[in-house]
Amino acid sequence: MTELGYASALGLGLAGAGHCLGMCGGIAAALSLGGSRSAAVTFAYHAGRISSYTLLGALLGLAASSIDIGAWTIGLRYMAGLLLIGMGLYVADWWRGMAMLERAGAHLWQPVQRFSSRWLPIRQWPQAYALGLCWGLMPCGLIYSALAWSATAQHAPTSALMMFLFGLGTLPAMLATSFGAEGLQALLRKRGLKLVIALLLIVSGSWTLYITAAHSGHAGHGGDHTDMSEPMDHSQMQH
Repeated sequence: MTELGYASALGLGLAGAGHCLGMCGGIAAALSLGGSRSAAVTFAYHAGRISSYTLLGALLGLAASSIDIGAWTIGLRYMAGLLLIGMGLYVADWWRGMAMLERAGAHLWQPVQRFSSRWLPIRQWPQAYALGLCWGLMPCGLIYSALAWSATAQHAPTSALMMFLFGLGTLPAMLATSFGAEGLQALLRKRGLKLVIALLLIVSGSWTLYITAAHSGHAGHGGDHTDMSEPMDHSQMQH
């Protein structure tokens, strides 16, 4: 994974700012429940949320690496590209198909949500951190897309770092909600910005599909001795 790949993971989190406000903004704003508005509580919640993303990335990277089949690697990359395109269409309100994925995830989320309610109202930072760990599992198409993309690294530490950077990218929008930065929230909700974000996601997904198709087609020629059972390095894919 090149530095560009890591920067893209961070950028994906930043690009989904408006979506983050819609999906997670409510709980971030509700950190004042119980009368606590301390910075420690707020940052503990976001630390828990990012820790959850990072752990999930590591687990998926480990699981993906356990299957040493070239077709599996290619399939993961196609899935990541399609999810990115779907998320872009969803953010732009051009296609609501990702909502079906989120509804499916909602069935898994319901028991987690009930379990997490034990930490409400939030009064101390350990409660906020535990709640953040749970809310990292919420049904969100953007998170699903990022996780699928991180799994294509087929390397637990790399996938974990990608999801950590993705989580950092979501922080500006979430902190704006937590600390009541209404100007930034209004900016992130602007239709024009949402369209730019959507187009960036669609272009990223399309590029992922193109590079995957080009690589798999190139590897299929007899003159290319690339072992498709090995994870594709992003630096090689960019040539």
